[in-house]
Amino acid sequence: MAVLQTFDIRWSRFPLMLLITQAALLVIGLLAIQRGDELVGDGGLVSRHLIWVMLSVPALILGTVLPIRFWREHSYLFFGISLALLVVPYFMPARGGSHRWIPLGPINFQPSEVAKLTYMMALAHYLMYRDNYRKLWGLVVPFIITLIPMGLILKEPDLGTSLLFLPVLFSMLFAAGARLSHLLMIIVLGVALMPVGWTAMSAEQKSRVTTLFSQQDGGVAPRGDGYHLHQSKQMLALGGVWGSQVAGPATDDSYLYHLPASRTDFIFCLVGERWGLWGCFGVIGLYLLMFAQGLKISTQTEEPFSRLLAVGIVTILCTQLIINTGMTVGLTPITGLTLPLLSYGGSSMLMTSFSLGLLLNIAIRPGFEVSGQTFRY
Repeated sequence: MAVLQTFDIRWSRFPLMLLITQAALLVIGLLAIQRGDELVGDGGLVSRHLIWVMLSVPALILGTVLPIRFWREHSYLFFGISLALLVVPYFMPARGGSHRWIPLGPINFQPSEVAKLTYMMALAHYLMYRDNYRKLWGLVVPFIITLIPMGLILKEPDLGTSLLFLPVLFSMLFAAGARLSHLLMIIVLGVALMPVGWTAMSAEQKSRVTTLFSQQDGGVAPRGDGYHLHQSKQMLALGGVWGSQVAGPATDDSYLYHLPASRTDFIFCLVGERWGLWGCFGVIGLYLLMFAQGLKISTQTEEPFSRLLAVGIVTILCTQLIINTGMTVGLTPITGLTLPLLSYGGSSMLMTSFSLGLLLNIAIRPGFEVSGQTFRY
């Protein structure tokens, strides 16, 4: 039987802790980038990052104020536009051997950041009232929806971002009620097909994977892809337990602090160098608190689209945290994936803040409008 309820705003449910953790991570990111500017002798990046932090506030507000109904009703349209935008970089000059950005005057827009969010909206819209995904054949359409943006992003090439779609797909399917046995069967099949995927990877992507198994600690820094991993672990080691903020710099040799992309992909190393092991634990703790708030929001909402979207947002942020921090210590391949809210990058900053705004939106609008029975699986 259809149920009709008002989509009223309940300010008593406003998750203040979610805002506090976001603000804390933004401040830590600014201070870490400032430290990176000091190490490389270029102080311009922190001021530009501050501008993106300021712009993230209206992005957060935009995600909060517009009703969830608006994003649900236009989710397929937004997803289609984002897929078209993913094609545009292929007609742009390559940067660093990849086609990931659309130049817009003084800034570079990364459409894959938008595609991640619109994909979750489209998938949540598709899954919200269906039950065919309870059958194995019913998983075909969700996988097609997933593989299209994955393929376009993988071709850029951007292995790290493309891999984010699979955990989101499985988590949203599980939250929607897909059978665990079917999901496990697909995972086993995916593992069996990994050799095929290996042959399709570029030489650079293969090199980053093999470097993971040939890494050596100490000694002279190797050349090639192994250099980044060697330097990232060395910078974390230089931070020690308390970091240079408390104990002072471990050495005056500036070469030991050299780490390309330290303010973007390897921002976690700057956290470790400045605040040491306890600083790393503190940052991870803030993220875990944020994820707990997001999952709490997803369980408290009765609106199917909102619940699935909240699960997807938490999953993609958590996966980014695992991959990014893992690659700095040699547990995962170096993929060029940024750390949400900490790394320098305008597209990532704006879309992450917008996603958190959607979580706030879902929290204060926990009811549902017209629907069938709520989740029972």
